[in-house]
Amino acid sequence: MKKLMVTLLTASVLLSFNEAKSAPFQSLQTIADTLPVRGFAIGAPRPTGVDSFVTFINKELGPRHVNTLILRVDYHYQFKSHPELIDSFALSKKEVKKIVKACKENGIQIIPQINLLGHQSERNRIGKLLAVYPQFDETPSVLMPVKYEWPNPDYLYCKSYCPLYPGIHDVIFPVIDEMCDVFESNAFHAGMDEVFYIAMPKCPRCGGHDPAQIFADEVSRIDNHLAEKGRKLWIWGDRLLDGKTTGLGEWEASKNNTYRAVDMIPKDVVICDWHYERPDQTAVYFAMKGFKVMTCPWRDGKTGAQQVNDMHRFRESSTPEMKERFQGILQTIWSRNDLFLKEFYAPDSTNSPYNRGQADCFRKVFSAMNVNK
Repeated sequence: MKKLMVTLLTASVLLSFNEAKSAPFQSLQTIADTLPVRGFAIGAPRPTGVDSFVTFINKELGPRHVNTLILRVDYHYQFKSHPELIDSFALSKKEVKKIVKACKENGIQIIPQINLLGHQSERNRIGKLLAVYPQFDETPSVLMPVKYEWPNPDYLYCKSYCPLYPGIHDVIFPVIDEMCDVFESNAFHAGMDEVFYIAMPKCPRCGGHDPAQIFADEVSRIDNHLAEKGRKLWIWGDRLLDGKTTGLGEWEASKNNTYRAVDMIPKDVVICDWHYERPDQTAVYFAMKGFKVMTCPWRDGKTGAQQVNDMHRFRESSTPEMKERFQGILQTIWSRNDLFLKEFYAPDSTNSPYNRGQADCFRKVFSAMNVNK
């Protein structure tokens, strides 16, 4: 904990010389040199929405020079390796290839995502992996409620799988490989955010173990598997931050002692550092730890624009070694794919039924990147 505080204090001192934190970035660098990653993260479309999403890629992402698309697919694909895991609204290979083609034509790298470790349930619905393989459940004694409420006595946010259950990776790894193959991707996003159930006392395998070590070991297993085929692992960064010391809390950071895993996982893991309400500058912490990192806005346009300016500043004011770790910006979307498109194209009116925050943030973020000309 003391080590973390010293590191963050050092980062603060390094950045404190620049007082004009909200001043717009003024640079004549090329787009590629300015921010290597200009990313967009969203859930995969349903089959009926593929053509609309392809149009959005061509008309909105391409012209804004987006070069990375994180597509949250989970089990909404017609897997051949494990067809028992096919979830509802599953994309066919033909439909995936439409998205791949549009991204290729616009110079966009697709990185598919399947939530691993945590996020194995949502509210009162169990996820596909645990529905098919209930033995993988870290907390089988915690039953899914008829009506979900937070907080609750079981501290249930989302279920997790137990990474020490024998044979679990024999199921997960073929699905990851198939996903990367069909999307023609050299990287994979494993999620791994907001893991509240980990090394739980009642688990006969990982109970009593260090949560940081359990988390780090699972990251390393996935990273090593991907490396066998020359692929990189991307994850969200919240479990690697100390929620108590930083004051970031239990959502944007960890209060269940996984944060020490930051010193245990491979340095080639790419970190997606998300902060939605404030432009917290923890990207500096990850860069100082040796990781490549992106800052991830969501629905606050002012915060998102500030995060873009901060990322530019980090790269401008850093040593060559540090500069290349500040990779860029990843705009995140957390509504359903088709609902975001409705929000994005909805009339700009106070009477609009759609939440305009995400669309507004998207526009302001890419405007701040100075690439939408």
